[in-house]
Amino acid sequence: MMAENKRANPDSHRTMQVVNHIRSLLESGALQQGEKIPSEREFARSLKVSRASLRTGINYLAAMGVLKVRHGVGTFVADGPAEFDKASLRIMGALHGFKPWQMFEARLILESHLAGLAAERSSPEQRAALSEEVVEMFASIDSPSEYLVHDILFHRIISQASGNPILAALMETVTSALYEDRRKTVERSRDLRESAEMHRSIYRAIRAGKAAEARKLMEQHLHLAESAQGKESVSTPSSAQGAAKSRKASARTRSTSKAS
Repeated sequence: MMAENKRANPDSHRTMQVVNHIRSLLESGALQQGEKIPSEREFARSLKVSRASLRTGINYLAAMGVLKVRHGVGTFVADGPAEFDKASLRIMGALHGFKPWQMFEARLILESHLAGLAAERSSPEQRAALSEEVVEMFASIDSPSEYLVHDILFHRIISQASGNPILAALMETVTSALYEDRRKTVERSRDLRESAEMHRSIYRAIRAGKAAEARKLMEQHLHLAESAQGKESVSTPSSAQGAAKSRKASARTRSTSKAS
């Protein structure tokens, strides 16, 4: 049965291969906090996986807060302890059954208030971290998978900046499931610049200490995000197959025209 599961979902298996390998390096002390991980080529060769599979695993760990991707510089082990066994990872499977509208409803209730609290309670270091993630979002607009990592980290920082660890823990469970679902469709994103602009506006409201504005902007952002994610999900495999059939039909028509 296990072999069948691996064949049915090889991408997921290779992702966890990368995750487990990096976990073993951290646990053995081969990788330390703040240390840069090996180059993609070197790492992929040692694991015998493709660079695409390696990136997926790295992005997974970055979204979980274990690694930090710095655009144009490299990928580093995050400062602070790596929490592989945190509740968000253990219950991720249980969250997969949630419907998208339920996810956004939970986010709307939680994150709008978290943004307001962050405007009132965030530290200078947390505001600086938010600013850095906004910069990284604009820098990765043309790379949806990289953009998603910085998007997730932006929202995680806000939850931590709320000063309420209980609410931050609740948000973490939602964030974990959100990343796992969103990474499957993010490559079909149509306008990440608009999303980046919204994140910048939220950051500016938090930086200025404007709690009511931060709450309002977060609500607007989540409504837009729900609509955008719905459009990403429209492009199903069946529609792709239909497009492929159309292209084949057009090719046959051109061939017939040339022959006549």
